[in-house]
Amino acid sequence: MRLSRPLSIVMLLGVIIINTSGCVGPTKAPLNPAPGQWRGLHLLNYRSDEALDGLAKDIPGLAEMGVNVLILEVNFGFEYQSHPELRMGRNPVTREGARRFVETCRENGIRLIPQFSCLGHQSWSKQTFPLLTKYPELDLTPGAFAGNEGIYCREWDPLNPKVYEIVFPMLDELLDAFDADAMHVGMDEVFLIGSEHSPSTKGKDPAKVFAKAVNDLHEHLVKHRGVGMLMWGDRFIDAEVYKYGKWEASANGTAPAVDMVPKDIIICDWHYELRESYPSVPMFLEKGFRVLPGGWKKVDATKALIRYSRDRKNPKMLGHLFTTWSGRKKWSEFPPLVEGLKLLEQAGKDRYEQ
Repeated sequence: MRLSRPLSIVMLLGVIIINTSGCVGPTKAPLNPAPGQWRGLHLLNYRSDEALDGLAKDIPGLAEMGVNVLILEVNFGFEYQSHPELRMGRNPVTREGARRFVETCRENGIRLIPQFSCLGHQSWSKQTFPLLTKYPELDLTPGAFAGNEGIYCREWDPLNPKVYEIVFPMLDELLDAFDADAMHVGMDEVFLIGSEHSPSTKGKDPAKVFAKAVNDLHEHLVKHRGVGMLMWGDRFIDAEVYKYGKWEASANGTAPAVDMVPKDIIICDWHYELRESYPSVPMFLEKGFRVLPGGWKKVDATKALIRYSRDRKNPKMLGHLFTTWSGRKKWSEFPPLVEGLKLLEQAGKDRYEQ
């Protein structure tokens, strides 16, 4: 099914699509799964058409297993026309390669959602990514942390309007190339807001700064472009209240931002360790967000999170997102995905029999 804007009316909550083009979508799986039925897979490091073509060969098998949502983290690995100076890699993904991959996903009933990591994750180890390499004045901590020593990742300055003059056209290109009705904006593991090395945010309320960053993205994506917005939820979780630690939750004052942003954002609440409970899940649900919990490589932890989320029995619980964070030749053999999908399938059967 091909969406035609503005004639398509897209509602993520339902999730309903009215398509006036008259096209009939594939029947293997719903392109817009209903609440409770999202079977998502998050992938990254597919930075060329060749890589996407290789991944496309695995799509039928993933669909057969039950995957119906694919979040593809693209970041700077695209042949941007608005800012070609920010392309990453020798042969980044082209518009034609993106469209070809989208068609494969649609033929197999998989909804494709691109991701561009915003605010945080602007470097990895000693490598600073293109935005802050080409425009160092947009760095939240300009001139500090030489060689990226002493920090996790660099972050852009959310209070500098030039950031969005550059980034918004790039997000638009990804939406258009992947013909997408939603965008994942990342926003996880942000630690430098309010740092003494941050001239623009030092002394400011981290929650208000973070909320502004979220709201600026929401304004462009949801209000201007008319698409859905997903983001990681860790910076909304108060580490003092929810004892997850400073990675899965915020220990630097951003958590109150959860009450300063629109509730139509889909929160991807990631937790990778085995726990008796995951209290941030009901917290987000009670505040009115739709929630897509995410596990990773530990099978027992993934299954525990699925069971806990399922037991909430809340219509805003969307399903489950399987994250990967590594390369693999065949994702249909990824143990947490294999076992987690079996558990979700059984849960669906139990619900049907009731």
